[in-house]
Amino acid sequence: MVTLSEIRDARSRLHGIATRTPLIEFKLCDEDPRRLFLKPENQQPIGAFKLRGAYNKIASLSADERKRGVITYSSGNHAQGVAYAARAVGAKAVIVMPNNAPAIKREATAALGAEIVLVGPGSAERQAKAEELASERGYVIVPPYNDEQIIAGQGTIGLEILEDLPDVEMVLTPVGGGGMISGIATAIKLSKPSVKVIGVEPELAGDAQASLRSGKIVQFPAEEVSRTVADGLRTQSIGPINFEHMRRYVDDIITVSEEEIRRAMKYLASKPETLAEPSGAVAVAGFIFHASQLPHTKINVAVISGGNIDPQMREEIGCE
Repeated sequence: MVTLSEIRDARSRLHGIATRTPLIEFKLCDEDPRRLFLKPENQQPIGAFKLRGAYNKIASLSADERKRGVITYSSGNHAQGVAYAARAVGAKAVIVMPNNAPAIKREATAALGAEIVLVGPGSAERQAKAEELASERGYVIVPPYNDEQIIAGQGTIGLEILEDLPDVEMVLTPVGGGGMISGIATAIKLSKPSVKVIGVEPELAGDAQASLRSGKIVQFPAEEVSRTVADGLRTQSIGPINFEHMRRYVDDIITVSEEEIRRAMKYLASKPETLAEPSGAVAVAGFIFHASQLPHTKINVAVISGGNIDPQMREEIGCE
């Protein structure tokens, strides 16, 4: 299990690399007594929180491991995080991406100097390909979420939230493979156990909720999770390491509909600094549309995990 000390070490490692994103209060309707602050990880250099975990992992590698190069499997934001971090330390990066990843994410990853290998849409398929290439060529695998150094890097978000808003009562975060919620929940519960940590994921990719409630990891079919507009949350199952952290530290996981995700994106697009991709908007969707499923709290934070939205999708949803 990741410790608070390891998360603090990750924060030191990330100094000067990751942006310390601010909290922005999001005005709700007058009838809603709750206050909501946004943690805009869309303001990171790669447009998403994934830089934190990727850099913490890669910066921790030995000189020999960096020389061998790194490989990962990702639908987009982790791909960019690994490419950015690898370039920063002078290591070769190979990224296995699904062929349905948004073009904006593929292009951004390539622009950072990474070699891209395309496979089918299933998360299990891209992981298998990355493991195959790592075995053949000696690359070091940088997992997107099932790794303690990745978790520690993402946990730095939780430290910042507590420092900037000590009175916070609830934190909502998107859930895909479970790396971010594992880190944030660990940082928060080991620092201030009274704060509620709630995960939010699409109904079409509700494997984390099913896993937490059944007490065992549940896998969803690739053809089902690929239907959600939230491309960053199309993982078929959460990681075993993440699951252990979630079981210990996460209070609950709720799901949101595709329409709710789109509506949350529209709300967030009213300001450039809170523009969110579909995956980045799910926590806000959960807060706005599922108040009855949430603890009764007054001071809350929702994490915008990323803002790398495809221009065509932005136009279709009306985020202008």
